[in-house]
Amino acid sequence: MRVIARSTLQKFWKNSLHADSEGALKAWYAEAKKAQWESPSEIKEKYKTASVLKGGRVVFNIAGNKYRLVVHIHYEAKIIYIRFVGTHKEYDAVDAETV
Repeated sequence: MRVIARSTLQKFWKNSLHADSEGALKAWYAEAKKAQWESPSEIKEKYKTASVLKGGRVVFNIAGNKYRLVVHIHYEAKIIYIRFVGTHKEYDAVDAETV
């Protein structure tokens, strides 16, 4: 899969408040880049705690569920768009289906 944009993840983990997310986000990125997901069910097989939302959105729990990552996946084009990465408190303040 093509992941757009890795820089969003880097910006997050380079913030000293979220430095502990670096390893988990890099691992997720590496796995997502190699993946060839064709449906939400394939994601759920690999990531049991991921939440599949409407419109191709998926929420991943990162770093032992300390952070949330919201992506929009275009399965046919094999593209993942990073829409949001943040703490649970920050996640609670956004609408994951529209962010």
